[in-house]
Amino acid sequence: MPQIITRGYKTLLAEAERRVRALTPETAIEFAARDGVTMVDLRDPRELERDGRIPGAFHCPRGMLEFWIDPESPYHKPVFAEDRTFVFFCGSGWRSALAADAAQSMGLQPVAHVAGGFKAWQAAGGPVER
Repeated sequence: MPQIITRGYKTLLAEAERRVRALTPETAIEFAARDGVTMVDLRDPRELERDGRIPGAFHCPRGMLEFWIDPESPYHKPVFAEDRTFVFFCGSGWRSALAADAAQSMGLQPVAHVAGGFKAWQAAGGPVER
């Protein structure tokens, strides 16, 4: 019997977008320059190599996010225990919406994500390291 998907990615994204603050690329560029803000890059290493990165962003592969956030996890990263604002981004804004929603549901505060992702960041003139 084939699988029947009852909540597809569009539904998951719409739900996440209702719960999480989405920053325009221009606002994200302003946030990235502030003290107390950590930009969290969820893209995979191939994307980083191919497209570059936001200067100073912390790289966290999407698949490790929940494990790196939780201080009880053996994979915990201390950056997620700091008193900071966390702004998540990916290539186009889908993974980051879901990731910011997951992080927020775990108790990480405050969080946001970049609407349109890295592509929108670049189009808005955000700095990129190659």
